[in-house]
Amino acid sequence: MHPFLRFGFQHLAALGAIATAAVGLPWWLRRRRENSPGLTVAIRVGLALFLAGGFTAALLESLPLHGRDWVDLLPLHLCDMAVLVGVWALANRGRSATEILYFWGLSGTVLALLMPDVDRAFPDPHSVLFFSLHGAVVVTAAVLVFGLGIEPRPRASWRVFAITNVYAAVVAVVDVVAGENFLYLREKPVEPSLLDWMGPWPWYILAGDVLAFVLFAALMLPFRVGREQEAREVGR
Repeated sequence: MHPFLRFGFQHLAALGAIATAAVGLPWWLRRRRENSPGLTVAIRVGLALFLAGGFTAALLESLPLHGRDWVDLLPLHLCDMAVLVGVWALANRGRSATEILYFWGLSGTVLALLMPDVDRAFPDPHSVLFFSLHGAVVVTAAVLVFGLGIEPRPRASWRVFAITNVYAAVVAVVDVVAGENFLYLREKPVEPSLLDWMGPWPWYILAGDVLAFVLFAALMLPFRVGREQEAREVGR
C-alpha cells in the first residue's frame, strides 16, 4: 500500500470533489426546494444515512486496532462528534445543532481535510472513510445553512465558541481519567498537522482556541453583513 501524499493528486482530487459538492448541492437545492419539497427530504435523508453508515463503517474498521479497549472507540474527537451532530441536525433541522455543525464543520473539519491524519493512500479503507465522513460533514453544514436557509442567529459564533470550550473541558477530564488523547489535548497527532506550528504543550491548545475564535468570527461575517444591508434597506 502506498503512503498518503499530502497535497498530491489524490488529496487534491478529494478536496476538489468535496468543495464541488459543498458549493453545488446547496446552490441546486436552493433553486429547486420551493417547487420540489420532496427533494429536500430526500437529500436530508440521504445525507443522514450516509453519515450514519459511514460512522458505523469507521467504527467497525477501527475495532481490530483497539480490541476490547472500548474507551478508544468513544466518538469524542471534534470531527466524530460533528458527524453525530450532523445526523441530528438533518433529522430535525434544529437551529442550535445546525449552528454547531456550521462552525465545527467549516473550521475544524475543513482543517482536518487540509492536514489529514492518514498515512495510507486510496483505496485503503481508513483513507476512504476519513475523506468520505469529513467531506460529508462539510457538505451537510453547507446544505443546512446555505441550501435550506437555516442561518446562524446573531452572536451564534460566541455561543458555539463557549460550547466548544465546555466540551473540550469535559473531554480533558476523560483524557486524564482514561489516559486517552481525544481532541489532542495531551499531545499532538502523530501525522503532521497545523498544531505543529503552534508550539509545545500546552501552548498549542491555547493557540488552537484562539484560531477557533478567529475562524468562528470569520464564518459569521457573511450573515452579519447581510443583516446590516437589510437593515439599511429597511431604513430607507
